[in-house]
Amino acid sequence: MESTRMTRVLLAAGLAIGLGSGAAYAQDAGQDMKDAGHATKDAAVDTGHATKKVAKKTAHGTKVAAHKTGEGIETAADKTGDAAKDVGHGTKVAAKNTAHGTKKVAKETGRRTANAGDALKGEPEKH
Repeated sequence: MESTRMTRVLLAAGLAIGLGSGAAYAQDAGQDMKDAGHATKDAAVDTGHATKKVAKKTAHGTKVAAHKTGEGIETAADKTGDAAKDVGHGTKVAAKNTAHGTKKVAKETGRRTANAGDALKGEPEKH
């Protein structure tokens, strides 16, 4: 009998604890929903901050890349300009040398033409 009585007491205590904790969980369900809402809000705020931070970094990176590209273009233009100056100078020198050579050949041709008649006569060159 004693064991039956003890069983009933333990069973009643177990049910009381079980039902009592169920009521406590029912009160926590509403709080859990509030906590979930706050956690969702905090996650959205954190995501917004991260997005803003990444956008700023991307804008900065784009600005730096554009600046570096501009510097590269200026450097290429300078080098191209220098090369063009070198080519232009070379062309100028070649034209000057060609003119000088042409003048020299024309002068020699004129001299020989003038002396051709003398050579045919057997006279020495005058020029």
